[in-house]
Amino acid sequence: MGVIIDGCPPRLEISVDEIQFDLDRRRPGQSKITTPRKEEDRCEILSGVFEGKTLGTPIAILVRNKDTRPQDYAEMSQTYRPSHADATYDAKYGIRNWQGGGRSSARETIGRVAAGAIAKKILKQVADVDIIGYVKRIQTLEGEVDPNTVTLEQVEANIVRCPDAECADRMIELIEQTSRAGDSIGGVVECVARNVPMGLGSPVFDKLEADLAKGVLSLPASKGFEIGSGFAGTLLTGSQHNDEFFVDETGRTRTVTNRSGGIQGGISNGEPIILRVAFKPTATIRKEQNTVTTTGEPTVLAAKGRHDPCVLPRAVPMVEAMVALVLCDHLLRHHGQCGVMTEPLLSTHPVLP
Repeated sequence: MGVIIDGCPPRLEISVDEIQFDLDRRRPGQSKITTPRKEEDRCEILSGVFEGKTLGTPIAILVRNKDTRPQDYAEMSQTYRPSHADATYDAKYGIRNWQGGGRSSARETIGRVAAGAIAKKILKQVADVDIIGYVKRIQTLEGEVDPNTVTLEQVEANIVRCPDAECADRMIELIEQTSRAGDSIGGVVECVARNVPMGLGSPVFDKLEADLAKGVLSLPASKGFEIGSGFAGTLLTGSQHNDEFFVDETGRTRTVTNRSGGIQGGISNGEPIILRVAFKPTATIRKEQNTVTTTGEPTVLAAKGRHDPCVLPRAVPMVEAMVALVLCDHLLRHHGQCGVMTEPLLSTHPVLP
């Protein structure tokens, strides 16, 4: 697996260890509630970095698959998994890689997480942006988490990545119970981006929340997106929902509440960006299910192989990565459009008559 990252600014200090930190959070086999597949997912930087700094040229990163078992998927070469991409891939391309799912496998998110680690570094260095994701809900179990104060250490304190320790224990028990039954469950990842500068995003076709939605909904198994008050905001009146303004002690215009989720009119307003992503239960399960073969014959499938009973714990760094990539893109675009019109630049480069 690999990724090419284009457009990264030069002279950014980056190391393999910084990228590996997030890849380790994503990798399979990390706990008793994830797939038992054992992959180290060690990354190799092939180009774009010299003496620990980015060159401004495309960055190529490679991760080698080592624990593959294509024979586990032999039955799926002729049988469609319910709610998986098998049938739609065949319909579109007329051919598919059935040995693990090909591009519909979550293995492809290695590239996203590796690129996201670099985007996080840029955002932190330029604007002190912190991006923290965590498991908010698994099925009906919902943790109590304050997005304004939650820390990475709290998220990583347990294997399910829910900062609410008491709820985390119940989540782990539920996932194990579901796995023993040969089934799977879904839930919600919440993600907060703090210290995001005002002004990122565009007011029409490239609204910041629209690009964030596209980014996270491109992740495998994602099924829903909301930001700020989300769907719950439809239950309020305008006077109840509006975020009233005030000026803080530093002279910044702020909002008393944050039902907008840090974005208004498609543009960041300086408040924390808070979003949630719904993930469906894993499609490949050991329970018998009715389906059809590639030739249209009815059959029953009880899938073999090593699959997550719940994707949520490993989805956390994936969501963080996509949020980081979108925010970093918009930061660079904002600088390209608006940064050139600063006073120092105008004073040193007068407008020609």
